[in-house]
Amino acid sequence: MTTSSSFSNSYSFSKANIDQDEWVESMRKSIVEQDDEEIGKIPVCIFTVPAVLLATDPNSYIPQQVALGPFHHWRPEVYDMQRYKLAAARRTQKHMNISFERIVEVMKKNDEARIRACYHKFIDMSPDALIWMMAVDMAFLLEFLVMYSMKEEDVTGKKLSHMAILRDLVMVENQIPLFLVKTMLKHQYKEAENKSAGETLKKMLTGLYHELSPFQEQELPEVSIDDCDHILDFLYHMTVPNNKELHHQFHHDAIQIEHEGITEHQLVNDDGDDDQENSFAKPSDLRRCSNFIWTIFSKSNAGLLKIFKKIIFGKAVTVVMKFPWKILSSLPILKLMKGPIEQMLENFRGEGGEQSKDDTNEMKTPTIEEITIPSVIEMAKAGILFSPVNGGIFDISFDVVTRTLYLPVVELDVNTEVYLRNLVAYEACVAAGPLVVARYTELMNGIIDTEEDAKYLRERGVVLNHLKSDKEVADLWNGMSKSVKLTKVEKMDKVIEEVNKMYGKTWRVKLSKFMKTYVFASWKLLTLLAALFLLFLTTVQAFCSVYSCARVFRHLPEIPGTEGGAE
Repeated sequence: MTTSSSFSNSYSFSKANIDQDEWVESMRKSIVEQDDEEIGKIPVCIFTVPAVLLATDPNSYIPQQVALGPFHHWRPEVYDMQRYKLAAARRTQKHMNISFERIVEVMKKNDEARIRACYHKFIDMSPDALIWMMAVDMAFLLEFLVMYSMKEEDVTGKKLSHMAILRDLVMVENQIPLFLVKTMLKHQYKEAENKSAGETLKKMLTGLYHELSPFQEQELPEVSIDDCDHILDFLYHMTVPNNKELHHQFHHDAIQIEHEGITEHQLVNDDGDDDQENSFAKPSDLRRCSNFIWTIFSKSNAGLLKIFKKIIFGKAVTVVMKFPWKILSSLPILKLMKGPIEQMLENFRGEGGEQSKDDTNEMKTPTIEEITIPSVIEMAKAGILFSPVNGGIFDISFDVVTRTLYLPVVELDVNTEVYLRNLVAYEACVAAGPLVVARYTELMNGIIDTEEDAKYLRERGVVLNHLKSDKEVADLWNGMSKSVKLTKVEKMDKVIEEVNKMYGKTWRVKLSKFMKTYVFASWKLLTLLAALFLLFLTTVQAFCSVYSCARVFRHLPEIPGTEGGAE
């Protein structure tokens, strides 16, 4: 009885404040009257933000000042703006060639189904409520956009008072279909004025893009208003080339890996054994260790190398060491070291010191290092330079000859984070190709770890900082580390690969990687070295128990010049 009562209360019409007659009428119209194939072909273009992104910073995705469209219309925090919207609608009506009410009637008759089809969530509003809401919101939006069709000097004085609304304007869930805005704009001009609504709207949105975009492009892409679904879609096409251009220049290979599941370093089991973690030490690991030592040593000093060759591989030394080595290498613990040591000695005998290959020739699986990049300070210490470029995301490049990483100038202010976050969220919802903006934010997050990194880029002119401090710049990029998925963008990934390759060639980096991989991160190797040292001490102790070490040392010749000291 309790279960049935609870179910009834949870799903009753009175609980949800739904008018049953309106609900039945909306169902009838959806099934019986709207049997138009064209409506079914309308793609969804206005989405809700993916939960994984919304959880990182809700204020960047939920409007704080003004709601446009049905998703946030009834929220008390933004409904207070309704009186300003109505005032804007009254002012707009004075400039229209037909009555506001007539526009609502036409929209209700011709566009209601198309409006509902644009939103991926069911719009639980009556036809009259939906159309009137959209009409008033459009009037407010048009009045706000008018200033961006003016000259820049006319807009400057109003920037600060519009910052909060600007942020709300670019949010994924706060969009209005652009075809409606263009329709209303057509009725604001008399036929004698001979003005194109599309051209006027494009001029407005281009001004808006200049206000919001953090990039300093010299040439803007040619974007058609007819190809854009809403304001955020237009801003995205201005930031990223259209799909046709993308398919010619880029290929995508999305890696479905959540950030939480990525480790900093993963070594590949070359031997293909599943029980590597349970073993003491693998010969392949030790072989790579010996090869690494040999590579560093062989390239450091050719003259010193020749001396060591003569000492180690002299005939007398070889004869003396050959027999004891056979005995020592038969010991259980030293069996593990036999192969690597012999391989390193073989490299000494050889001409080039060429690094040997692993046991198998199979391709290694990609590790996280192939999709990361050193920080700005780390690259600067390795001799890599940074140079600003007045362009967009696709102007990122790396000059191998001059060791220069070219990055687009990015101007950061209070709107930048919201702008970029919503571009990333929208891209994740609609992009069929590579997630270009997401990859750019991943790149910047990778090279900027601390405020020192941000300061270095600011001093080189790559970052134009209008925030309070360099720490805020670092926090901005590091805060956008969450993404729906990792993706590959061929051009940017090539730059990352070239930078990593150049960075890895320095001796400081090679030594650091060796210490991290084979010493600090390898307790097995340290345990092996400790065991060998204990074995050596045990051997010395056993030798001294058979032979009198003191007696042996007494027969050793004294070091010249120590007699007086001894006396």
